[in-house]
Order: sequence, then C-alpha cells, then structure tokens
Amino acid sequence: MTNIWLNSTITRAAFLILCCGLALCSAVAKAQQMDVKVIDRQESDTGYTYQPGIHSTSTTRTTGDSLNPANTTTTTHPTKFSSFQVSGATLSLQLPDGRIAVVNCDSKFQPHLAGQTARRSCRTPPINEIKADFKNSNAKLSWPISVDGKKVESETYRILGVIPKSVEQAH
Repeated sequence: MTNIWLNSTITRAAFLILCCGLALCSAVAKAQQMDVKVIDRQESDTGYTYQPGIHSTSTTRTTGDSLNPANTTTTTHPTKFSSFQVSGATLSLQLPDGRIAVVNCDSKFQPHLAGQTARRSCRTPPINEIKADFKNSNAKLSWPISVDGKKVESETYRILGVIPKSVEQAH
C-alpha cells in the first residue's frame, strides 16, 4: 500500500511540474521580441487625433498602338485607416514583415511624488531603430543609451492597432 501511495505522490508531483513548465513555456512563447523601425511619431500633453501614415495603391493603364500615341491613366486608391483619439506619445512602428503597429503611451503615475501632481511624460526613443517586446496588448520598447549599447532605456506602450502591409510591399 505504501508503494502505491508513494508512486501516486511522485506521479502527481511530476504532473504538477510538467503543467507548470508548459504554462511557463506558453507564457514566454506569447511574447514576441523583434527589431522595429519608428516611421512616424507625435507627442502632446493634450488630446489629439493621430492618423497613421497613408499608404496608397495605384493602377496604371496604358492604351494605344504603334500608329497612335499612348495614353496613360493612373488611378490612385488611398488606403483608409482609422484615426485614433490619444494624448501622450504615439508611434508607428514598422515590423519586420511590413505591417505597421501603432502604439501609444500616456503620462505615467509616480507614487514617490506624494501630494503633488505625480505624473511624468512617457519616455520616447530618440532613435528610429529599436527593439519591441510585444505581449498581449502592450509593447515594451527599448533602445540603447550608452556608447557600448549595454545600458538601455525602455517604456511600455499600449498597442492601438496593427495595419496590414500595403499592396506595394507585398510584391
């Protein structure tokens, strides 16, 4: 009887460890870190409308033959994206696959400034080539601030939306 109880305790412990390991791996797998490029930025302490960069597609049609001069007609179709009502810092980040992630960071609460207006502006990267760690609805942006690149600064932004890559980039 002792061996059955011991074996079931070991089995339960092993199962529990396995489940915890799988849960940890799943949580780590959901976060995606990648190099991104800041392609647009806007910042204000007051509310504003942020419109991500407009990408457009165009179609060119040429008519005519060797006897008649060619006529060229170009039709441009701007891609429409939502605008966002925001305050603080808003960035458009170009992802490696060509999509654009729009992220925003409003001012942050600072509890050590008790009794005062305890808010600070969001940190914004002074460079365009940065790292982004995407997890759930947040993007933690980080960038080097030392010559050797070992010291970094970071800020967590909220993801407002992801814009699919434009038709021109797909070809």
